[in-house]
Amino acid sequence: MGAQPRAAQMPATTSGFNLMQVILASSAGTVIEWYDFYIYGSLAVFFSTLFFPKENPTAALLSSLAVFGTGFAVRPFGALFFGRIGDLIGRKYAFVATLTTMGLATTLTGLVPTYANVGILAPIILVVLRLLQGLALGGEYGGAATYIAEHSPDNRRGYYTSYIQTTATVGLLVSLIIILALRLGLGDEAFRAWGWRIPFLLSGVLLALALYIRVRLQESPLFAALKEQGKSSKAPLRESLGSGENWKKMILIALLGATAGQAVVWYTGQFYALFFLQSTLKLNFITATVIVAVALAIATPFFLVFGGLSDRIGRKKIIMAGCLIAAITYVPIYKGMHAYADQPVILTLLVLIQVIYVTMVYGPIAAFLVEFFRARTRYTSMSLPYHMGNGWFGGLTPLIAASITAATGNIYAGLAWPIGVALMTFIVGTIFLPETNHVKIWDEVGGQPAQVGAR
Repeated sequence: MGAQPRAAQMPATTSGFNLMQVILASSAGTVIEWYDFYIYGSLAVFFSTLFFPKENPTAALLSSLAVFGTGFAVRPFGALFFGRIGDLIGRKYAFVATLTTMGLATTLTGLVPTYANVGILAPIILVVLRLLQGLALGGEYGGAATYIAEHSPDNRRGYYTSYIQTTATVGLLVSLIIILALRLGLGDEAFRAWGWRIPFLLSGVLLALALYIRVRLQESPLFAALKEQGKSSKAPLRESLGSGENWKKMILIALLGATAGQAVVWYTGQFYALFFLQSTLKLNFITATVIVAVALAIATPFFLVFGGLSDRIGRKKIIMAGCLIAAITYVPIYKGMHAYADQPVILTLLVLIQVIYVTMVYGPIAAFLVEFFRARTRYTSMSLPYHMGNGWFGGLTPLIAASITAATGNIYAGLAWPIGVALMTFIVGTIFLPETNHVKIWDEVGGQPAQVGAR
């Protein structure tokens, strides 16, 4: 018999882990990173009274949302910095570094003095730590999504990568549950005085746990084979950003035709819904938090449903459908929320519908981006449009929508932003977005080893 092809000899697991264990180990760290990043968003309305002058509540709220937005603004820069490391050195090395940076910045946030104690220095420190969080998250997602995709079989990539797609929502859900438990357990006075710091300080413990899990993982088998065969990039930034054709592919198609619309749907259905319940409908913190938490918990399995469905019918159809349906129905949904402001069950149902839209656009997006870019520059190339979309278009949605509402006095006017961006993505994506679920990423290294995908 002849020698076995090199590709078939590649290990399909890391440190004895099977595929599902690799996914869960990777996802655990990513959940913690999202938890760290979204604690601030879960407390943004509350923080407006702690870190900003109280004389003008509207200005304080907008300032708090602006700080929330700074973390999103720098995410593309984190994508470039850590993406380069991930394409040069390895996926695992990069996302261990991002996890450490995120955990330390979040823990330190729990130690920041309030405006009453140090004045303007308080929001300055908060911004610096928020910027570090944004840089870390900019490198995390691309690494985790690529790592799982490069362990997965070609015919089930949508399903397996959809596990990493649950982590942002699960991280938000965990942050809401912990904050709610502390608020109820400590009481309002103690929580406002010092209890709000505990979710941030808890990040230090979670960081240690996540690092223990991640350091046990090895490099993805596809990237390891790429390096062994001498096919990995020596200059990923230049290869990714050095030609007009690459920019057209990343910006026109991946950003405007996919991630921008996905992002506004994600942040409208979860964060803007939470802010609307609290700031516009004036629901108390506990009621609003429970409504969103229940909706998130019910909807989370649908990430796997739509991820798996995208393996069969395609990524593009599901993402475009989610953007279009969301754009058409947002105004009726939010009018319904206003009409039934005293009906928690109906409010939960209306938020749940929005989160289902989130699962439609977000469940298949990782598989699409992985398949859209070559392995040698995949970490850098997919991370940039993802974080431009989610950092700039999506992450700024609460601030932009709240600003439009404040300027016009119309409580529904802020929806113009997510509706407009979602419609733009539907149009651009329908015309230019290719279908990718047929792409075989393992062909770049000579074929898929038989063991990949083993349970």
